[in-house]
Amino acid sequence: MRVRGVKPFASAVGLLFGLLCAVEAAKVNKHKPWIETTYHGIVTENDDKVLLDPPLIALDKDAPLRYAESFEVTFTKEGEICGFRIHGQNVPFEAVVLDKSTGEGVIRAKDKLDCELQKEHTFTIQAYDCGEGPDGGNMKKSHKATVHIQVNDMNEYSPVFKEKSYKATVIEGKKYDSILKVEAVDADCSFQFSQICSYEIVTPDVPFTVDKDGNIKNTEKLNYSKERMYKLTVTAYDCGKNRASEDVLVKINIKPTCKPSWQGFNKRIEYEPGTGSLALFPSMHLETCEEPITSIQASIMLETNHIGKGCDRDTYSEKSLHKLCGASTGTVELLPAPSNSANWTVGLPTDNGHDSDQVFEFNGTQAIKVPEGVVSTTLKEPFTISVWMRHGPGSREKETILCNSDKTEMNRHHYSLYVHNCRLVLLLRQEPTESENYKPAEFHWKLDQVCDKEWHHYVLNIEFPAVTLFVDGATFEPFLVTEDYPLHASKIETQLTIGACWQDLSGHDNDTETLSETLTGGSALMTQYFRGNLAGLMIRSGKLENKKVIDCLYTCKEGLDVQLPEEVASAVKVEFNPNQSSLTLEGDDIESFEKVMQHISYLNSRQFPTPGIRHLRVTTTVKCFNEETCISVPDSEGYVMVLQPEEPKISLSGIDHFARGAAEFESTEGVTLFPELRIVSTITREVEVEVEAETEAEGEDDPTVQETVVSEEIMHNLDTCEVTVVGDELNGDHESLEVDLAQIQQRALEMSSSNVGMVITGVNTMANYEQVLHLIRYRNWHTEALFDRKFKLVCSELNGRYISNEFKVEVNVIHTANPMDHANNAMVQPQFINQVQHASVDLSGHNLANMHQSSVVPSAATIVIVVCVSFLVFMIILGVFRIRAAHQGTLRDQENGKENEMDWDDSALTITVNPMETYEDQHSSEEEGDEEEEESEDGEEEDDITSAESDSSEDEGGEQEDQQGSSRQQQLEWDDSTY
Repeated sequence: MRVRGVKPFASAVGLLFGLLCAVEAAKVNKHKPWIETTYHGIVTENDDKVLLDPPLIALDKDAPLRYAESFEVTFTKEGEICGFRIHGQNVPFEAVVLDKSTGEGVIRAKDKLDCELQKEHTFTIQAYDCGEGPDGGNMKKSHKATVHIQVNDMNEYSPVFKEKSYKATVIEGKKYDSILKVEAVDADCSFQFSQICSYEIVTPDVPFTVDKDGNIKNTEKLNYSKERMYKLTVTAYDCGKNRASEDVLVKINIKPTCKPSWQGFNKRIEYEPGTGSLALFPSMHLETCEEPITSIQASIMLETNHIGKGCDRDTYSEKSLHKLCGASTGTVELLPAPSNSANWTVGLPTDNGHDSDQVFEFNGTQAIKVPEGVVSTTLKEPFTISVWMRHGPGSREKETILCNSDKTEMNRHHYSLYVHNCRLVLLLRQEPTESENYKPAEFHWKLDQVCDKEWHHYVLNIEFPAVTLFVDGATFEPFLVTEDYPLHASKIETQLTIGACWQDLSGHDNDTETLSETLTGGSALMTQYFRGNLAGLMIRSGKLENKKVIDCLYTCKEGLDVQLPEEVASAVKVEFNPNQSSLTLEGDDIESFEKVMQHISYLNSRQFPTPGIRHLRVTTTVKCFNEETCISVPDSEGYVMVLQPEEPKISLSGIDHFARGAAEFESTEGVTLFPELRIVSTITREVEVEVEAETEAEGEDDPTVQETVVSEEIMHNLDTCEVTVVGDELNGDHESLEVDLAQIQQRALEMSSSNVGMVITGVNTMANYEQVLHLIRYRNWHTEALFDRKFKLVCSELNGRYISNEFKVEVNVIHTANPMDHANNAMVQPQFINQVQHASVDLSGHNLANMHQSSVVPSAATIVIVVCVSFLVFMIILGVFRIRAAHQGTLRDQENGKENEMDWDDSALTITVNPMETYEDQHSSEEEGDEEEEESEDGEEEDDITSAESDSSEDEGGEQEDQQGSSRQQQLEWDDSTY
């Protein structure tokens, strides 16, 4: 049988088989991928995208086949591009396939690129297809292509100058093509951004310009006298318009055309108090402009006239300064600092601008009267008058410094010191004698110092008929002495005045005139007023001041000093003026002269110097071979700035409140006011302290420096301690302040007292003042009406420059009462023998600290005592019942008895009450008494006992309080002497 259709089926099978074979044949990876041989790329720094030319495309002939138009494209794995491989070390790029079928890829940076580190990168690249076998051996690779990539620069860096600053020196009067060159660099890698395109002077209005290369030149001739140094700020720009990160400072010094002068001289020199001497010219040298010289002379002047009385001196009182300088006793201070004991200078204008140096001002309208008894009416020869005076200009009228004249009627001048036409005149009229011959009466000195408006120290040593004047330590003889008759005998009293002469034209005794009226003056009372400043006016009778003491009083505590090196000691001659405020150098060798100048120093020996400016001036004269002045050296001027010293804080402390029995006040010893007084002086300063901070991670010490404030105790002298009565003045009839004068004199101190207190003066240590103050006693031999007294203590240093705190002490008087014996003290009200207003508890021998001032008057005390005693009896009865209840209690209750319970001994009970302590309990009421009773019955809490409400305390507790010497306020003291 024949089957139709076999042939067509066979044909179809054959065709299908052929297609399968063709496909199988197409899967064979016959060809390698193909890429370009060279690529060029550009990438911007800080970006990862690379632009390649040509683009990265890999081709493979094992491409997909098309069998017919109706068939879709069939892709083969062997014709795809699977990746690119980069060859090279540390290549910061990677190649990525974007489309396997087309072979398209890109190159990109793996990290951000830095043009400044590497501008170009070169490496090789290969493409490989996706054909592979079981062992991967069918994968085909292309040839290696070279890739060149350039990193484009960004303008990320600004110009930086090579130097931190620039300096140059030019000579005045000359124009320069280039004074100096500034140069900046830029770290960018490209030519455009790394080049400096321009420089610019930022400082306005300066005669300089800068070009694009950084050369600075002046636009006009420079003048040394106009400007000695210019400071310019210069900046730079790169070609990307970036400005320099930091501008640079350019200093251009102008050097004068050689002019002789001192070089290396600092105008401001700071002096730290307490550091000893300070070199003034450590780097000083003389510019002589190469002129040959034969000799040189220089004067160095330290101007201190504006400091205190002409320079920095100790500002203790003049009396204390006389003692410190070795003067004998008998000196009387006529212009003391105002105080309670020396109040005649109160109201007189003072100059308070000079470090508490007590200076009094007289403007032609003020004058003061010295009280009687301060100075003897007849000075015992020989005697000395000393005074600090600043006066000027001169006047044709007499101006009186000191005058002793008749108080009434005749107005005769017995002795006076005055200024007239720039002359200092001493008038000394002799007292009546048997012979009526002419005797020297007026001594005249014509002095420039009298009218130069500067401070000068005057000392007159008077040993009739000779009078010697010392001005600033130098001796002057009178150029004129006039004679007069001695005074006629008279019983008229004299009046000593300062700043004018007493003239009572009314003919009546004006002794009753007040001080304030005297200060206002008036032609009818005062004449010949003084205009100027006075300080330290002293009279010393019976002995003359010697030259050593006078020099000590005048010598400054500050001045110039020089320690000559051995090698130049003989080459330069040095001379000082008396107060060492100026010195003169002479020599012929410039090198040796400069070494001496470099060793000149400033020294201030005060512990607390006066802060402020001291001007310096150096005047120089140079001579050449012809013995004439060949070059002119201008004066060099500067100043020493004395810094503010660390000021001390003087602290007084001790017992400020206590009570004593009336008998102690009335005894010959009295009551010691300051038994435990302590005087301490401290200064506060800032110091740097290293603090070690331990780190948590490493555990290492990390030292850091911090500023902290510390107080340090220092030792220095005091010159005054004043005890003042607070309240009513002392009544001399029955109370006084006393101290052992022998102890005071032993410590070279002085004491003056009045009805307002006591003043101890003299320069001495704080320890000695402590010991003397411990000896001050208060006595009162009429204490019936006295309940308390208050006192105030203030100490000072340097005539009031540093003042302590006000230490106040209050002492209370404890009045005692005489008790009466009764058969049953617990049941019978005590009877007082003394009058009620004097009755009080016997607390003698106990200190009652912090007693408040009693406001109870005798009339009120009677009522208070009656109330207190009634309440006391009630509490005693209550205590008896408590004692009985306690005996009937259990053993447990006896063992656990509390401090507020008390066993009474009725055999001999003596009770004393201090009614003066009831002033704080006047507000007590019956409600408080009921509350006290409830607390006693409950026995749960400790009783709160006051002196007006106290009922009882256990014997044991009383013994402990006696052992501790309790001085608690308002505590009841029991008199168990009759037990």
